[in-house]
Amino acid sequence: MESIFHEKQEGSLCAQHCLNNLLQGEYFSPVELSSIAHQLDEEERMRMAEGGITSEDYRTFLQQPSGNMDDSGFFSIQVISNALKVWGLELILFNSPEYQRLRIDPINERSFICNYKEHWFTVRKLGKQWFNLNSLLTGPELISDTYLALFLAQLQQEGYSIFVVKGDLPDCEADQLLQMIRVQQMHRPKLIGEELAQLKEQRVQKTDLERALEANDGSGMLDDDEEDLRRALALSRQEIDMEDEEADLRRAIQLSMQGSSRNASQDMPQTSGTHLTSEELRKRREAYFEKQQQQQQQQDPPGQISCPCERPTTSSGALGSDLGDAMSEEDMLQAAVTMSLETVRNNLKTEGKQ
Repeated sequence: MESIFHEKQEGSLCAQHCLNNLLQGEYFSPVELSSIAHQLDEEERMRMAEGGITSEDYRTFLQQPSGNMDDSGFFSIQVISNALKVWGLELILFNSPEYQRLRIDPINERSFICNYKEHWFTVRKLGKQWFNLNSLLTGPELISDTYLALFLAQLQQEGYSIFVVKGDLPDCEADQLLQMIRVQQMHRPKLIGEELAQLKEQRVQKTDLERALEANDGSGMLDDDEEDLRRALALSRQEIDMEDEEADLRRAIQLSMQGSSRNASQDMPQTSGTHLTSEELRKRREAYFEKQQQQQQQQDPPGQISCPCERPTTSSGALGSDLGDAMSEEDMLQAAVTMSLETVRNNLKTEGKQ
């Protein structure tokens, strides 16, 4: 569609854009249309003067602003019609009953000029396809043949005045090119106001992003990165907490072992903070009893026979008269465990008070 001439809206010069889009070129300028408007104003003045320059109607006419143009750039249908006469073109009101009685299919026409509330735009056939050349759009809008009648009917319902352009339009490059090829439009053009609003919104979003980056001391860290960093820090704190708990547990076990060593009976061999198996306990008890027997033999007078202490067995046999009541290996282990647990409780209570 690059070959299609499409003049976009500037100020209120929609009549100029409408004519140039219809003729597919820069045929009219605001100065030329103003000249036509002034000529029409002079013709109307001369007709009013025929009734006398002193008449009330003539004085009222002179006080009224021009009906053919204004300072904003608006031009009347008379200006547009006179501008097209230069090219041998004529405007017929499409909405009129006279034209509707002709029952002409809109597809068989070549172009239309539409007006609503002082806005003018062109709908023209280029090659074998119809295009909406509204200057308020960002580009030409393709209209299918089946949609053309519905499009015009919708404009009528909205209050538009539609004019059929009769006559031979000047040749243009777009019409010649589109006679050979057909174009497809993937995306409909937006209104210029919508595009400007979208661009403004994008600029606002860009400004907000730049402010966010500045708030992060220029680090450029986005929300996702900040979330990842927070999760990493949380995991790190959890690992530190687990390490602290493990260290506390090791200290508690060490205190328990130390407490067991301090509270153990002097008759029991030192464990040096290690756990002994039942076999190790048995061997140490045998060594202890052998030592006690040797000391007893050295203390007995010559000739006196003493009763040797019984050797302990691997089962629950007696430990001897010097130890009092008999105690099995399992009882010894149970006592050691109980002593260790009691020491842990005492140490934890002490640390809690501190």
